[in-house]
Amino acid sequence: MNAQAISLNEIRRIGIQALTEKLGIVGMIRFMQQSEIGYGDYTIEREKILGNPSIEDLYNSILNNRKL
Repeated sequence: MNAQAISLNEIRRIGIQALTEKLGIVGMIRFMQQSEIGYGDYTIEREKILGNPSIEDLYNSILNNRKL
């Protein structure tokens, strides 16, 4: 089979079929869960959540949490 002669959708279909045959449906699903690409932009989301703290801010935060 020439991988360049078939579409990406067909390659994915054949791959899922092969995984299902070798691993069973549950194994195939577990494999797919581990290898999905995901979505979003981690860097942008991290910046929104954490901001851009300085080293001093991080240090003080660690010290304050240790006192708890």
